[in-house]
Amino acid sequence: MTRLSGSTVTVVGAGFGGLSTACYLADAGADVRVLEKNEQVGGRASRMERDGFRFDMGPSWYMMPDVFERFFGHFDRQPSDYYDLEHLDPHYRMFFKDGDTVDVRPDKDYLRDLFESYEDGAGEAFEEYLATSEKHYETAMENFVYEDRSRLRDWVDLDVVRAAPVGLQLIGSMQSHVEKYFDNPKLQQIMQYTLVFLGGSPKNTPALYNIMSHVDFNLGVYYPDGGIGAVVDGVAELGSELGVTYETGAAVREITRRKHGFLVETDDETYHPEYVVSNADYAHTEQELLPEHERQYDADYWEKRTYAPSAYLIYLGVEGDVEPLAHHTLVLPTDWDPHFEQIFEDPAWPDEPAYYLCVPSKTDDSVAPEGHSNLFLLVPIAPGLHDGDAVREEYREKILADIAENTGVDLRDRIVVEEQFSVSDFGERYNATEGTALGLAHTLRQTSLLRPSNRSSAVDGLYFTGSFTTPGIGVPMCLISGEHTANALIEDHA
Repeated sequence: MTRLSGSTVTVVGAGFGGLSTACYLADAGADVRVLEKNEQVGGRASRMERDGFRFDMGPSWYMMPDVFERFFGHFDRQPSDYYDLEHLDPHYRMFFKDGDTVDVRPDKDYLRDLFESYEDGAGEAFEEYLATSEKHYETAMENFVYEDRSRLRDWVDLDVVRAAPVGLQLIGSMQSHVEKYFDNPKLQQIMQYTLVFLGGSPKNTPALYNIMSHVDFNLGVYYPDGGIGAVVDGVAELGSELGVTYETGAAVREITRRKHGFLVETDDETYHPEYVVSNADYAHTEQELLPEHERQYDADYWEKRTYAPSAYLIYLGVEGDVEPLAHHTLVLPTDWDPHFEQIFEDPAWPDEPAYYLCVPSKTDDSVAPEGHSNLFLLVPIAPGLHDGDAVREEYREKILADIAENTGVDLRDRIVVEEQFSVSDFGERYNATEGTALGLAHTLRQTSLLRPSNRSSAVDGLYFTGSFTTPGIGVPMCLISGEHTANALIEDHA
């Protein structure tokens, strides 16, 4: 008999954290039902189809392939059983707003020469930085990411003691860490752009996240055929093979502890599982779905958190090609500090934005009709900003003009499909606190055991998964979060 045989679990929310948790629990023998508010599974990794164009609405970078291999490997599968991958070359292209353009390619010799061309000695510094990043990545993943340490007692461990010197060296900011290796601001930006994926800035993200350079330059950037939506389909299909049941269009309105198990209510149904896992926004779950006496944190706690950025997104179907944009393109001001300040310190729509353009039709013909291009643009903005029609229209004109000026690609007279998505949409579609696009930022005070726990301290049998808890933000981290949460439930109740 398996460890949870006969147990019933309801997972609220079908983002990657919820889908992952469901797989692990079903594999342990539980009867698992996933309830999803929206019309499709995937959470923020939703898809949108318009007039022959197919858009990934959220995550678009496939990084850390080792995490996906480990996830599927736990169930004696591999990613290729569900989707194919293409290694991108270039990984991405950067347009600096002084007219400079840089391609980051999967070629170490090329990258060394590239860095050296910007600064004497930077080629050797790049190799040293990358070697350090790889070492830190291996230490962090083995001791602090794959190994769940969400409770203080979890840190009383010989492996932690051995790894502590590395961690203590990296409690400063990423900015101070990168400055030890490179003086050139463009090289500093190349080494730090991934912080946007962690919901932080160079000045508020701990230096331990230098591990992202190993992820970028050593492990590579890939495209799953069909987009990130194909990965969602793969994980959901795996769940179905393990016995997971999915219900979409099932917005949960209440979670209440009963004498034996829980009452979980949607608009149409009432469920009575033994255990509940919430992959919904953590603050929304606590403040809106649970009765007050079953909450761990009060409203003041959530008001004091640092939330990752929201985003202003425009999904575009365009006639013709969009050369010279790459599959992944970043457009950066030479000084990006003011943009980060307008996200974290003085919230406002950025005056001189850094932004991202994704053009999957460069790699995948299926996402756009023949003779057309599929792309979306994303500007990180402060959570909680007002994003009414007037400000959106004004910013739309600003950003499309900026693209034309700094990349040479004028999209304005060729748009045949257009949809926008921003702060209020994140709040409405995903119940995202302050409209954050990602969850809790990875600041020093919101890292590791300082993030909300995947176990409820107020209600026995209630668990949390996803980007608010450990190990944090991003698709790979949410897959791992699902494993941590499932293991916690199994440890407590099997």
